[in-house]
Amino acid sequence: MAAPGTAPIQIALDSSAASADTDELLTAILRSYPRASDVIFSPGRGPQVQSEGKFLAVEIPGSACLTADDTRRIASELIGSNKAAIAMLREQGYCDLSYGVAGVARFRVNVFIQRSSCAVVMRVIPTDIPELKALGTPEQLRDMVSLCSGLVLVTGPRGSGKSSTLAALINHINETEECHIITVEDPIEFLHIHKRATVHQRELHSDTPSISQALRAALRQASNVIVVGELKDHEEMELALEAAETGHLVLSTFNTLTAPQAVERFVSAFPAAEQANVRERLERMLRYVICQRLIRRQQDSKRVAVYEIVRCHLHLPTQASEQEQNALGAGECSRLDGELEALVRQGQISREAALEQALEPAKLLRKLSLCENPLTRD
Repeated sequence: MAAPGTAPIQIALDSSAASADTDELLTAILRSYPRASDVIFSPGRGPQVQSEGKFLAVEIPGSACLTADDTRRIASELIGSNKAAIAMLREQGYCDLSYGVAGVARFRVNVFIQRSSCAVVMRVIPTDIPELKALGTPEQLRDMVSLCSGLVLVTGPRGSGKSSTLAALINHINETEECHIITVEDPIEFLHIHKRATVHQRELHSDTPSISQALRAALRQASNVIVVGELKDHEEMELALEAAETGHLVLSTFNTLTAPQAVERFVSAFPAAEQANVRERLERMLRYVICQRLIRRQQDSKRVAVYEIVRCHLHLPTQASEQEQNALGAGECSRLDGELEALVRQGQISREAALEQALEPAKLLRKLSLCENPLTRD
């Protein structure tokens, strides 16, 4: 929800919102609020942006709320002649596509039907590819370029920055390794140019009919690194595992909160009779699980990334080690919660924000309370 007292954004257009070209409208919105992460067009209200987790109204002087005709026109201009997106919208009630405004930004677009009218949600994709150091990722991720094969999963809740981390990993490999990278995305987000590596990006529907077919093809395309925007079903997971087993480095994302949850989701996607075998294969091929969160800083409206890097070596992160279990039982925090504790002590984030994101909030609260009241220690 929007923060109380947040003033609406006012933008100036050469024409009303109803008659403005979609590119003109998007350009004006992002010029007025360059840190926007999402733009929303919905019938019955004006445009909105989401920035640093807050929803803000966009006011256009002289313009009323968007009508169903307005949002239908915006959707039509975004979809253009994309026949696959048009068919998907008609058959399934929604469609995903990428869109760009030259010199302004690229967008990951979702158009969907609600109450027999169109609504549009657009994720803003920065034109500059983020670097690992700028994202604040731990140094050990730089070691990933030495991997010749295996599976790397980036996990976290929606809106935690997984796409940015994945793009930064691709860019790091692109800058440091002479190899062939193939990405399969729905839709393409960050645009990667050839550097030391050769990069080919394939988009679902426009370049390939399915993620599975693109993965099968990638095995025959002399690829060294295969990137899948998100692994969604057991067929895609099986092909990703097969690619890792045949000498490819496979990167992908999961919408899970922890490394154990990522492993269990991967294994449980397969029929029960296959799960033991899949777990054994995953134990051999899983290299890293990168868990992340985005948390609002205390001193400004920006958010700071918190990472837990689980390096997998001959065992899956399905449970804590005996030593870790003993420590947790004694009131110690998990690795992610330890990072949250450190940020609270440094004054970067509030205790409330840390507890909201913690895996073990009760244990983190005890640690923070002991820090604030040292005389209460045993």
